[in-house]
This record gives sequence, structure tokens and C-alpha cells, in this order.
Amino acid sequence: MPYPPLLVKPMREELTSIGFVELLSADDVDRAMKDARTGMTLVAINSVTGCAAVMARPGARLALSGDAKRPDRLLTVFDEQDIEATAQLRSYFADIPPSHPSFALFKDGELVHFIPRHRIEGRDAQSLAADLEAAFNEFGQ
Repeated sequence: MPYPPLLVKPMREELTSIGFVELLSADDVDRAMKDARTGMTLVAINSVTGCAAVMARPGARLALSGDAKRPDRLLTVFDEQDIEATAQLRSYFADIPPSHPSFALFKDGELVHFIPRHRIEGRDAQSLAADLEAAFNEFGQ
């Protein structure tokens, strides 16, 4: 059951304020993933969990403010909130079990790197940022 919109608004804005585009429907996801056929696209699967608040969203902010190559597109869905959009996004990497929060990095439309929840929780935001930056540099143009 989705949380009240006012409760999750600040959690959404943590990502949209640094350039992530929210995908709110299955159609939004399909349009965005069509555009993701070229270049590098980072998708954040947002969540209300503590590890999203303490590690995932701050880690993304740090990674994008660093010296690493920056993805061409930043997209986000909010798990357990935008249910249709999240399910559609997961269809693009159906062989990976659902995980939130998580990050999916696409290069020319192909999933090249995935960071599931178990590689986020229990770490600090700086460690996650370093992992994201390493992936950006490895797969960036």
C-alpha cells in the first residue's frame, strides 16, 4: 500500500533536485528506456527504507557531484509508490530479483551494472558513491 504523497515528497525531491527524472507510469518508463538506447543511463529505484535515506540517495548525490563521468540520463522510480512504473522498469532486467533501494546502469540500452540493496545497506554513502563513480568511469563514453 503506498504511503501518503506528502510523506514521500521529500524522498522524491532528494533525487529530482539533483537531476533525476521521475517515471510515474509504465508509459513513462518505456519512453525513457527508448531514449536510453544511446549513452549511459542511471536508474535509481527509490524507497522509504532507512538505507535509502542514509546511504542510497546521499550516495547518488555524492557520486554525481564527483569527478567521475556523468550519465547522460538520470531516471528514478519509487518502489511501493509508483507500482506500475516500478514493475515496468523491472521488466528491463527481469532476471534480477526485486530490490529496493537499488541502482541500474544502462549503456546503449543494455544493463551493464546493478547495485542491489544488499550492496547498499550497512555501508556509508561515500562507499556507495565510490562504487557508482567506478561504474560511471568504466562504462562512460
